[in-house]
Amino acid sequence: MPLPYPPGARLLARPEAVEPCPTCADPLGRGYRTCPTCADPVDALWKADWDALPADDELPATVLAAPVGTHAWTCVDWAMRLLSCPVCRTELGTGPACLHCAKSDQARWAWDHTAPAGAMTANEHAIRMAVAALRGAGERRDTVIAFWRLALPHLLVGAVPTQAQVGRIRVHLIAGRHEELDEAPGFAEMAALADLPWRSA
Repeated sequence: MPLPYPPGARLLARPEAVEPCPTCADPLGRGYRTCPTCADPVDALWKADWDALPADDELPATVLAAPVGTHAWTCVDWAMRLLSCPVCRTELGTGPACLHCAKSDQARWAWDHTAPAGAMTANEHAIRMAVAALRGAGERRDTVIAFWRLALPHLLVGAVPTQAQVGRIRVHLIAGRHEELDEAPGFAEMAALADLPWRSA
């Protein structure tokens, strides 16, 4: 019998548009994890699914030990947040230069790769990648972290960039065009920034 692969991050309504955070003034979500007001609506998508599971002191370990697809991907991620790595003692999957954390982080993505059509949207996969990257920032390149921080407010409202847009935005980040990207209202506008003269020559 196929495993259920229950969807994640669908119990709560998403914001309809990107709005400024009332605390840090950046687009809501961009301050994840340093700004609690930015983090709350993002984490709420995960927490709603977790709270729907039966309460149990052993629940985090039980969720991670279950076959892939038994629980929503959000619950897998939340279980990892609640457990410390037995080697480095940080949040499981986030420890820099920790092989056990790296293995745990890699294992979570089996859900995305084996889920049937409809169990996870492109936006849900992207927002999962963004949050995982920002929670384990010590293991990612600066440009990767900068991209996901830039993208998260737009992912939160349901947008998803194309691969071509991702490539263009990363080129602009490498060129140091952070302020221009910060001011762009969406992925299309970020990608459409004109090339710098030295790059278009």
